[in-house]
Amino acid sequence: EHQALLEAMEQQSISVAKAGIVCSLSARTAVLAAANPVGGHYNNGKTVAENLKLPPNLLSRFDLLFVLLDRPDSQMDRLLGQHVMALHGGTATRGTAGLLADAAPSAWADSEAYKAWKSADRGDVPISVRLREGAKAADGDPVPAHILRKYLSYARQYIQPVLSREAAEVLRDFYLQLRRDGASAESVPITSRQLESLVRLPAGPAP
Repeated sequence: EHQALLEAMEQQSISVAKAGIVCSLSARTAVLAAANPVGGHYNNGKTVAENLKLPPNLLSRFDLLFVLLDRPDSQMDRLLGQHVMALHGGTATRGTAGLLADAAPSAWADSEAYKAWKSADRGDVPISVRLREGAKAADGDPVPAHILRKYLSYARQYIQPVLSREAAEVLRDFYLQLRRDGASAESVPITSRQLESLVRLPAGPAP
């Protein structure tokens, strides 16, 4: 299965063999993948590749890698349990955003640090608080789905972001820094693909 995923990301095609018929289908699409660590628990003493048991040539083809750790949190665990039970009970109409908005403020939200963040600099804010604040501010979906689809279609057809010289220099310097930091054999390989990723990432929100 790793080989099939690598083929889709490397050659942008998928080979299918069924009932004696072999064909290659175009697969020009974004790939969003999730993987569980070996043994069920993420070992902070190991690299991402060692935890996931994925080959480096496959890992290097992802633009972004996120490590999500399942740490015990009574409030978030209660919200998750409430959401799952609502799904099975057929009452999950507001989704996770509604649950976050209705959640009681955490101890962190009552602290002076949270008040300072809310009034000025946001600093290092837990993702649970940021989601809760966004859910409170939004009335339903921030952008209706059909409007978002039209916007994306228009942007693909008419908007072509151009990378300025200053931005290119910033991306180049950051890439060189990544190469220096990734010289260790224990890190995820940093290749020219990461430089291409750095060009794609700012081009996405540019429109």
